[in-house]
Amino acid sequence: MISVAELFGLFALVANFIAYRQGTANRYRVVSACALGALSIHFFMLDAIAGSVVTGIAVVRNLIALRWRGPFVLWSFVAINIGFFIWELTGDVDILPLLMAYISSIIFTVGAIVLEDPVKIRRWFLLAELLGLAYAVIVGSVSGTVFNIVNLTSIILKLLQDHRAARLSELK
Repeated sequence: MISVAELFGLFALVANFIAYRQGTANRYRVVSACALGALSIHFFMLDAIAGSVVTGIAVVRNLIALRWRGPFVLWSFVAINIGFFIWELTGDVDILPLLMAYISSIIFTVGAIVLEDPVKIRRWFLLAELLGLAYAVIVGSVSGTVFNIVNLTSIILKLLQDHRAARLSELK
């Protein structure tokens, strides 16, 4: 039987697959915020606090980035990530998963706030998704692992599709 935590992870997986296929950055941000909210709950239920925190921060970041994306917003979210990272270091935790979660979050933050072009966002997020995948494996999140694998596959397929379309338009 699938646990409630995994159901949230499954919803996050489907929603984020849809998010990476959006044609505009703001549509990506909205759909992604829904996926990240579900993933935050998933990680919380697994007691993977770093994953829950960074995905929770990402929900707020994506919603704020719909309207505001200046340097103040960017550096505020970087500072929030660093603050939570330092706070988590005060507990009895392994540093490697924390680093993976928070570095991934900072990469996502820069991409979500600074970039407008969905193609550039997808390229920027490849490394962040790889770090997220490693984090999910370490904390034992089945849905998180599948989530990141599907996201990586979706990003790569969409980048290849965009590349192919660009090449075809050059030939015309």
